[in-house]
Amino acid sequence: MKKISYIFCLSVLVLACSNPSTIEPDPNSIDPEEPSQIERLTVSLQFPHKDGLCNIGADITPIQSTVIFEWEASDIAESYTIFVTNLVDGVTIEDETAEDKIGIVLDRATPYSWYIVSKRGAVIAESETWKFYNSGPGVETYAPFPATINAPAMAASVNAGTVTLMWTGSDVDNDIASYDVHLGTTNNPDIHASNVTANELGVSVTSGTIYYWKIVTKDATGNTSESDIFQFRVL
Repeated sequence: MKKISYIFCLSVLVLACSNPSTIEPDPNSIDPEEPSQIERLTVSLQFPHKDGLCNIGADITPIQSTVIFEWEASDIAESYTIFVTNLVDGVTIEDETAEDKIGIVLDRATPYSWYIVSKRGAVIAESETWKFYNSGPGVETYAPFPATINAPAMAASVNAGTVTLMWTGSDVDNDIASYDVHLGTTNNPDIHASNVTANELGVSVTSGTIYYWKIVTKDATGNTSESDIFQFRVL
């Protein structure tokens, strides 16, 4: 009887020691399915400021300057990749660092967008995307930033009838006057509505059709900018 009791107690002890719930989790590990941990990995951008004019730099020439990008470091990130896109020609600069800042040579009098991808192992988290102008000599007014398309998203499917096109405009000089909405069934759509002062427009669409659209932003001094061309399919 004593032998049976001994075996039973030993079995209970082994099971207790092998219970995964007693194993302390690695405080530095990250679960990509856990929102709070992804938040720890995602960084907040700091400089250049959102929709701002960057007139601080190094190695300044009439055509280029080195801009120091800064963000709030993540306490668990192993590295960061920065993506800086020239909003005129669409060229993107990509660079990697383990620090919370990096200098990049940019053209002056040019609009850019930028964001940071933080990495820990195979897990990544993407920051917001900010736009800014790298200031240039002799420039008194700056063209608006290309509008950000909000809805419908690229390659979205929508129902026939009325669809609301939505976008966001921004400008260093805060003097956006209006928008021209281009909409059509070719990838170079014609103007559908001009001098729109709101940030959305309802349009009628036909079933079984693919539509292309873009926004031209105009400011008070006559400067303009064009968004990317988006498309959506009507069911």
